[in-house]
This record gives sequence, structure tokens and C-alpha cells, in this order.
Amino acid sequence: MTSIPEASAPTRPLSLSTKLAYGSGDMGAGLTANLVVFSFLAFLTNVAGLSPALAGTVLLVGKIWDGVNDPMVGFLSDRTRSRWGRRHVWMLFGSIPFGISFMLMWIVPGFEQTWLKFLYYLAVSMVFFTTYTAVNLPYAALTPELTQDYDERTTLSSFRLAFSLGGAVLGLALGLVLDQLIASPLRQFQLLGIFGAIIAVLPLYWCIWGTRHRVEHESSAVETDAEASAQATPFWQQLPVVFSNRPFLYVIGIYLTSWLALQITASIIPFFAVSWIGLDSYFLVALAVQGTAIPMLFLCSLISRRLGKRGLYFLGMGSWIVIQAGLVFLQPDQVTLLFVLAIAASFGVATAYVVPWSMLPDVIELDELQTGQRREGVFYSFMTLLQKVGLAVGIFVVGQALELAGFVSATPGEPLPTQPESALFAIRMAIGPLPTVCLLLGLILVYFYPLTRDVHEEIMLKLQERRNAEQR
Repeated sequence: MTSIPEASAPTRPLSLSTKLAYGSGDMGAGLTANLVVFSFLAFLTNVAGLSPALAGTVLLVGKIWDGVNDPMVGFLSDRTRSRWGRRHVWMLFGSIPFGISFMLMWIVPGFEQTWLKFLYYLAVSMVFFTTYTAVNLPYAALTPELTQDYDERTTLSSFRLAFSLGGAVLGLALGLVLDQLIASPLRQFQLLGIFGAIIAVLPLYWCIWGTRHRVEHESSAVETDAEASAQATPFWQQLPVVFSNRPFLYVIGIYLTSWLALQITASIIPFFAVSWIGLDSYFLVALAVQGTAIPMLFLCSLISRRLGKRGLYFLGMGSWIVIQAGLVFLQPDQVTLLFVLAIAASFGVATAYVVPWSMLPDVIELDELQTGQRREGVFYSFMTLLQKVGLAVGIFVVGQALELAGFVSATPGEPLPTQPESALFAIRMAIGPLPTVCLLLGLILVYFYPLTRDVHEEIMLKLQERRNAEQR
């Protein structure tokens, strides 16, 4: 029986430099994912000239593939052994393809046939989502390896998500600057893809360098019994145990409902801000939400220490529901009120970022207590699998709804067309009632979520007793 010696397990509080390095690893993911959510549907319809149905299909297939490859990468990263560790090696070698594929998504190919354009965007988006998973999922699975402290994980998630939102804000700010400096939308998005790719890749190397010394399960460490058992269990035999973990199912549902509301809102904001409110650009509205959400992340961390993760979620989502429901009543030219609501929504957005990801490591430790195995990659991958499939279906439905409502796609190089009343009504329904329903479902799920701080502390005590017994 082999185990990590007690002295080798990281018990010291995480240093600020380690937290910053870890957080930086999500900057590229935040930048690229946010631009895809906010801009890709609008880019495909208003710049590349695809219909909403075809554009929605590109996102549907890409997101489903993104979800399907999650379990594969999670399973393989759990089994990876190298001098770079089992997570860092994926980040290191996946970074360059990740940047290149993102850049290719924002190019309008010179195909006259619409179906060739559709196939091009389908192919490059699938490559991008593959490399995105190869980089980001092993990165996300570092959290429980860096610290086992209940509250410190929430703090670590706050640093991670601050960088994620920082990358998101930087990408939107870059889009806003290019929109002001360059007249051609085609050229704007080409440069957005190039600069975005460079900015997204570089922080990954900071993360790798700055966290290697703190990761518990590096290649130099001796494998624990829990890890060895997980490696020996075939992938498909692990699935029933994963889905029999009741708190994990709650976390999946909480994440899905929160992010479905967020990403449906994000994907429809360009159409709402430009076609309904009458703005020239949507980038500033998106910046108002994402930029204000960054300091709100640390407020969420403080509130969580006092009220717990469930209390924070009730507070954040309750305020967001009121704001989200009110968007449908906004009238054209109510620009000031739109920005007020966007800023006010940032607390709820920050809560949606922090709570589900800080809950997941607690679920992993419950699984280790029940099964004797450590399977971070499997849990992280299946959480993102179901979340991405759900989001893909949601965005696809939005695209189909716009198509059925008579949305008029742009001709590349031509001014944006005026939308019919039916399309404007569909846009308003997609930004108001639909996300509100999702948020209400999330509140119900959090109410029944069983892993409170006291329960988690009891789990950790039992795990420590088992580990001490194994070492004797």
C-alpha cells in the first residue's frame, strides 16, 4: 500500500502568488468563451451572412462536441503521468492549437456557397472546442489538488473567476476599441481573433509555472491509494457511481440553470441592444455587466464565509431574477436604464460564477469518502458535459426562434437590416422571461442542496482519519 507522506501534502495556506498564478489560467478561457457567447451568433448572422438557424446549428454542434470530449479529456488527464504532472502537460501542449483555432473562427472565408461557409465554421468551431477542453478542463481540476480547505476553495474560485471575467472584459474592451477604430466589421473581427488568441494563450504559461510547486499529485509524488483505485477502474464503470452521488446531481442542475440564464442573455444582448434599444454597438453593455462583476466576485467570497454557499446563491440569484424579468419592459432609447440594470445584474452574474465551481470540490471529497477513489477529472468533465449540452440546446432554440420569427440576416459588407416586429418580440422574450425561469429553477435546487459547511467539515474529518490509518 502506497500513499503520499504526510509532509508532502500541501497544508500551508495558499500564497498570494499561487492564487494569482492559478487565477491567470482561466483568463484565456474567459476571453475566448465570452466572445463566443456574446459575439459568435451575431458574427455569423450579421457579418458572415448565415441564417439564424444555420448559425445556431454551428453553436449547437460545437457545444455538444465540446461536452462530449470533456469526459474523454477528464478521464485521460486523470491517468496522465509526466514530469509536468497530470494536468499541466495538457495545458502546455494544448495552448498553441487553442489560440490558432480561436483566430480562425473570426475569419470570413471567400466561399460563395452558404453551405461551404457553414461547413467551415462547423469544422473550426469543433477544433476550437476540442482544444479549449484540452486546456481548460485539466486546469479546472487543479482546484482540489491545490487546497482542501472549504473556505479557501471559495477564495481560490474567486481569484480564478476574477481572471476569467478579467479576460472576458479585456476581450469585450478590445472589441469596443476595434469597433471605434475600424469601419469594416470583417476586419474588426479578424483582428479581434488575432489579438484575442495571443492574449488568451500567454497567461496559461504563468499558471503552469506558478502552480507546479503546489500541486499535490505531481509525477514526483507517490500515488495514493485513492488515485490508484481510480486509475484501475474502467471509465464506464465509474459513471454509475458518479451519477449516484446525489449532491453532484444538484451541482450539475445549479450550474446548468445559472449558466443557461447567463449565456442565453449574453447571446441575445447584441440583438437586443442594437435591434431593439437602438445602440450602434453592444460591446459597452456587455462590458457594464462583466466589468462590474469582477469586484463582485470578492464580495461573493466574503458573503459566502458568513452565509455559506447556499445563502450567497439565494441572495445573488434573488436580485438577478428581479432585474432579468424587468428587461422585457425596456423600451427603445431607454439607454440609461439599460446600463443601470446591466450593472445591477453583475452581483447575480458573479454569484453564478462562484457558487457552482466552489461546490464541486466538496462533492469530490464526498465521493472519495464513499468509494475510496479520487476522480477530479471525471467529475469536472461530466459537470461541463451536461452543462455544455444544455447550453447548446438553449442557444440552438434561440437561433431557431429568431428564424421562425422572421429575423433578417445581414449581407456581408452591407448595413444591418431593419428587423420585423415578430423578430423584435422574440428577442425580448429571449432576454427576459426565458432566463428568469432558469434562475427560478436554480433557486429550488439550491434549497435542497445537502452539503453545508458543517457537513463538509465532517467529511474532511473522516477522510483524514482514513488517511492517517493508511499511513500507519
